[in-house]
Amino acid sequence: MGQGFLQIGLTLCIAIAITPIFGRYIARVFLGEKTLLDPLMNPIERSLFVLVGVRRKDDMTGWQYVRAILYTNLLMGILVYSLIYFQRLLPWNPNGLGAPIWDILLHTVVSFVTNTDQQHYSGETTLSYFSQVAALGFLMFTSAATGLAVGIAFIRGLTGKKLGNFYVDLTLAITRILLPISVIGAIALVLSGVPQTLRETLVVETLEGSTQYIARGPVASFETIKMLGENGGGFFGVNSAHPFENPNGASNLIEIIAMVSIPASLIYAYGIFTKNIKQAWLLFWMVFVIFVILVWVTAGGEQQGNPLVNNALKLEIPNLEGKEVRFGWAQTALWVVMTTATMCGAVNGMHDSLMPSGIFSTLFNLFIQIIWGGQGTGTAYLFIYLILTVFLTGLMVGRTPEFLGRKIEKREIVLASVVLLIHPIVILIPSAIVLAYPVSLSGITNPGYHGISQVVYEYASAGANNGSGLEGLRDNTLWWNLSTCFSMLAGRYIPIIAILLLADSMSRKPKVPETPGTLKTDSLIFTTVTAGVVLILGVLTFFPVLALGPIAEGFKLASGS
Repeated sequence: MGQGFLQIGLTLCIAIAITPIFGRYIARVFLGEKTLLDPLMNPIERSLFVLVGVRRKDDMTGWQYVRAILYTNLLMGILVYSLIYFQRLLPWNPNGLGAPIWDILLHTVVSFVTNTDQQHYSGETTLSYFSQVAALGFLMFTSAATGLAVGIAFIRGLTGKKLGNFYVDLTLAITRILLPISVIGAIALVLSGVPQTLRETLVVETLEGSTQYIARGPVASFETIKMLGENGGGFFGVNSAHPFENPNGASNLIEIIAMVSIPASLIYAYGIFTKNIKQAWLLFWMVFVIFVILVWVTAGGEQQGNPLVNNALKLEIPNLEGKEVRFGWAQTALWVVMTTATMCGAVNGMHDSLMPSGIFSTLFNLFIQIIWGGQGTGTAYLFIYLILTVFLTGLMVGRTPEFLGRKIEKREIVLASVVLLIHPIVILIPSAIVLAYPVSLSGITNPGYHGISQVVYEYASAGANNGSGLEGLRDNTLWWNLSTCFSMLAGRYIPIIAILLLADSMSRKPKVPETPGTLKTDSLIFTTVTAGVVLILGVLTFFPVLALGPIAEGFKLASGS
């Protein structure tokens, strides 16, 4: 047990250490300051901007930024749909795979455009190498860069700056952050044993004389952007539990650090934008403490094991069902909390086999969305909670609430409320419809409390643009493919629109001089109140679902029934 928790602790120490380094680099990129990549990337970026007719100094309004996102995402979706549909005619298809049926193809495209990467198919038997790399890999970069651009634009607006230009931010996110780190990460994964090849499926004869088909492909490059960009969609059906995606402890560590690096570092980058590193560290530690508690809850449940199994065997053993032996209960527990906290969605074990405490933690992350949150958008959600906390505390003392020297008024609160309210709508309403028709729609494989968790998790994963799932659910049906498309689209674009309009509104407000009565947002007391607001809003909204799902299942297991 001690060794397992030591592994978790060392991994988290590495994540803490890289946060200020990477956060400072991200801030320099988007503040237009010099970086080491300038000699290489400046000519490439200038050529791209000339080609598309964009000037770096052309700032956008909130609605212009929104329209740019929607138009580019729509065009990219149409392009990728066409590429996959015609994959039988395109190169890098050694296995001769044809087009998937229309509903699974639509679901896949929507999923990857929205940075969700929820998969109702098995990659190695559905998509060609060209579709995996040129189509889905393309969206992995652009969807992650879109989220990062939104987060940076929101931070600019909060600090009174113009929002910037989406096309410039999108380009910088790819050329300065995602692409160079992905190249380095892919090399590291190849060295750790992850394949990178365009050769066809390997056919071998086993010792028993039967034939075995071993799928392979350009996995290392796919895997790196999958983790770094909080994408999560696997090259293989079992995702990062597959030995070709995640062969050993070294690759597992690389992928965990890649998951958390950008979301954690963006909080520090915010401190540089606002010239208030103290507040950035307070927010970092607030999120970190909640994250560690969830890891402790999950790891504790997995280490104690299933009481029904332990009582039958008369042994005290961890819960190893659905886990890879090469990772064990500790690294699997850390991974499941990290992948739902960062909205990555990749899995190195089966979430459906988690103890109820683990399912509670993963659902909690999907409901709250700020620990650490999705690529860029999660950081924006965190500041939405900050704005609400400023508003609530301002009401308590009878002052007009202010944040970063700008007044928080009706328009900002309405937009912040939209961001927080759309999430329960896209989760709870579809879940209620499915549970009302358990035979025809649900696909539940484990009736009872766990079945409720399966349904809610699928929509929570879609609405939070996470993509992981309790894979006991039979989700590759017309209903699930189309209904989760609704949750993914609404959960992605409605909050982005509200976030950018809120940022635009804040950027236009004059700065109010600080007075002795101004609320200090960089204090431990305010950060503690913010944590309380986050937990209270989460409990008020989603506690009934948690009570009917993992909490009830946990009591049932504890009672031995």
